[in-house]
Order: sequence, then structure tokens, then C-alpha cells
Amino acid sequence: MLKGKAINVLLIEDHDDYRNSLTTLLNSSGRFTCTAHPTAEEGLKAIAQEHPQVVLMDINLPGMNGIQCTRTIKDRWPATQVMMCTVYEDDEKIFDALKAGATGYVIKRALIEELFDAIDTVLAGGSPMSATIARKVVGSFQVRTEVNGERLSEREGQVLDYLSTGLRMKEIAHQMNLSPNTVRTHVRHIYEKLQVQSRTEALNKMRYPRGKS
Repeated sequence: MLKGKAINVLLIEDHDDYRNSLTTLLNSSGRFTCTAHPTAEEGLKAIAQEHPQVVLMDINLPGMNGIQCTRTIKDRWPATQVMMCTVYEDDEKIFDALKAGATGYVIKRALIEELFDAIDTVLAGGSPMSATIARKVVGSFQVRTEVNGERLSEREGQVLDYLSTGLRMKEIAHQMNLSPNTVRTHVRHIYEKLQVQSRTEALNKMRYPRGKS
């Protein structure tokens, strides 16, 4: 956070008590200014007008859910950072949120200072996650380095990790200091080893126990 300048946060949360209390805490912190909305539809309208730096997103919303809303935000305003703030800790929702473009994933029971620091980290270029979420993400790749008798190399595992966050080939190349052609070659080898045809199929195969597609 720039010294003396509050971070503009927009909260999308349908639970009245949590929405009101978190909004109050953010606005009274001296570090943030926050507006809050109970639905994705209202939140999208507000984003178009307010252009927040960070959106805190619940998953279970009436109407459009938080993962769908995250995907819409990243399509319309790619510079806006979205951080999930939810009770859900199951693998499928975590990966769906990250694939939709979420930069971080924090559990609601986290301490308020942990949430505040996570917002700062997002704007500093990081991807904050609650400890239990981070273990699930790391574990999903540690457990599944071998599929169909083929073992992924360390570099292929890194490429697959970036693919799981929704980055495009050129963005992965930039992150890994590789040429786009080299990244494409790694992706082709990943697909061949996993016997899949797409990013989604590859990520699904790496998430589930061996033998399940």
C-alpha cells in the first residue's frame, strides 16, 4: 500500500452480518476504503463505476455465483485483483476460482489482520492464500507428478502450476523467463504424458486420484 493512500476495496458478500462487520472493519482501519454489495450483479455495476483496486469475493451468492463473477471481472477489467473470501475449502472450488482469475484465496475464519495483509500482498504482486488452501494447492501437484506411467519433469510441473492460475502462454513465458515456443513445447509434452487435449482436461486429471478422469 502506498503510504498515506487508502486502498479501494469492493466486497461482494450476501451474508448481511459478515458483510456489514467486514465493511466496518475495513473502513475503520485507516488502510482501506470499502463499499459492499450482496449480489454479483450489483457488484459488477458498482465495479464499472468505482473501479476498485481489489474485489473481495464470496463464492456462494444468489444468482451469479462468485466464480462466475470473478471470470466476468477478469474479462472486463483484467487489472482488477480478485481475492476469494469464503468458507469453502474443497479442491474443486479452489481450482475453479483460481482458473477463473482469482489472485488469492482466504478463508473467512482468518484473523482480520491476515485478511488486511492479504489485500496488501495482492497489490504487491503476490498471491496470498490461507495456510490450509496453500497446502491443498501444493499437495495437488506433489501427489500427482506421475500419471499413465509418465512422470512430469520439474519444469513441466512448474508450467502446469502456472496453467492452473489461468495465465496465457506468453504470460507463463514471461514469468518463467522462457520463450513462448519453449512453453508451448512443455505444454505439448504435458498433454502427451497426461493423454489430454486441453488445459482443463490436464488440470482435472492432476486433481483427481489415479485412474479417475
